[in-house]
Parts: sequence; C-alpha cells; structure tokens
Amino acid sequence: MLRSRLEPLYERFLQWQVKHIPRHVAVIQDGNRRFAREQGLDTALGHRLGADATEQVLDWACELGVRHITLYTFSTENFRRNKDELASLFALFQEKFLAILTDERVHKNHIRVQMIGDRSLLPDDLLETIEAAEKATLHYTNYYLNIALAYGGRNEIVHAARLILGEVKHGTLDPGTISTTTVESHLNRGAPIPPVDLIIRTGNDCRTSNFLPWLANGHESAVYFCAPYWPAFRRIDLLRAMRVYDQRMLLKERAGRRS
Repeated sequence: MLRSRLEPLYERFLQWQVKHIPRHVAVIQDGNRRFAREQGLDTALGHRLGADATEQVLDWACELGVRHITLYTFSTENFRRNKDELASLFALFQEKFLAILTDERVHKNHIRVQMIGDRSLLPDDLLETIEAAEKATLHYTNYYLNIALAYGGRNEIVHAARLILGEVKHGTLDPGTISTTTVESHLNRGAPIPPVDLIIRTGNDCRTSNFLPWLANGHESAVYFCAPYWPAFRRIDLLRAMRVYDQRMLLKERAGRRS
C-alpha cells in the first residue's frame, strides 16, 4: 500500500531531475524467458508479456519526448533456439507488425517504423508483413521506431563494407572520399538512424551484446543496466536510465565551461 502511494511521487521526482532528453534510446530487451521461468509460465507467454511491455515503454518514451527508439528484438544468435520457440516468436512478430497497420497511436503520433537486420534470414511471410508496416509509415517524421530483427552489429558493418566496395568497384564512389559519414549512410537502407545517446539493458546482464557498435560504442553513448526482466520494466526504470544520460550531459557541460 505504501509503495503504491510513493511510486507516483518518485516518478515525478525522477522526471523533474531529467533536464536533458536523449534523442535516440536503444533498448536490449532481455529476460523474457527467465521471467516466464520464475513465474512458472510458458516461454511463449513470457515473450508475449515482453511484447506488451514494449508497447507500454514506447508510449512512455513518446510522452517524454524521445524521438528515436531502437529495440533489440531478435539477434542473429537467437536463431540457435529450438524450432518451436522460433515459430512462436516469428508468429508474434508477424502479429505485432500487422497491428501497426491499424494502430491509432502509430498514425496519430506519426511514428515511422522500420526493421534493421538481415532480411535474408527471415521467413517470407514475416518479411512481407514487415515491409507492409514500413510502407504504411514511410512518410511519418515525428518519431522513429527501429526494430532490430535478425540483427548482429558486426554483421551490419560487414554488409555496409560490401555495399561500399560494390560502389567503388562500379565507379560510383571514390575510395578517397570514404569517411565515417559514408559508413553510417550504408549501415541501414531505410530512414537515417542518428547516433545512440543511451543504451538500456534489462535482466541484470551487464553487456551490450554486439548491439549497434558503430552508432553506440563509436559515439560513447551512456549505458544503463538494470535488474528487472523486460516484462517487469517500469516507467521508473526508464526515468532512472534517462537520469544517467542527463548526469552525463551535465558533466560534459561543466567540463566545457571549465575548458
């Protein structure tokens, strides 16, 4: 009872503390299976509860003014999971991408949705649904939601290198002009993704797991590791993560004034 009264006050206090809003937040949604196991639930239900948490967190992020969100939903390493779990996950992904077509929040808030990752690894029916969701939100520019599916950071850089080499080979790109901007422009074929300001990882595992190495590690993004499994992630946890980013920005501002 006391906790339920104090949490809203604490939320408001945290929000008051955060003066700098990160432009781009990347989230490693970890712990669906462990949450399900500890609750005595089926793994598929754990993933579904995680998907529900995702929708809630996206609402919070929009309310707080975060314009770009990238979700680490399924890695290239996740293909090692058993066939039943993969089938359940792909069905859930397809359901959620299909829902985007008619989701009032997406169209009211003008949220552009796109997938990043290796499309060649996904089933055809899932890929068709993803592309339909991308097409339906193609011209939105208020918010950007990047879903990392079949994603691996090193794999992403390898693909970018192949594209760049192909352009050099065909004479459309001068190798002497290749820069960090060139690489970034080849990392993703959809809407440009800005550098990551803040990475959040749930599930009490302190590593970034090959997630957006160029846009996050290369730009020294703030990182927040927290204990709750993804289905149990709260608005308080999001605000605590944003406070870490805010503190980093304050330190940079102070350092700038001293120099």
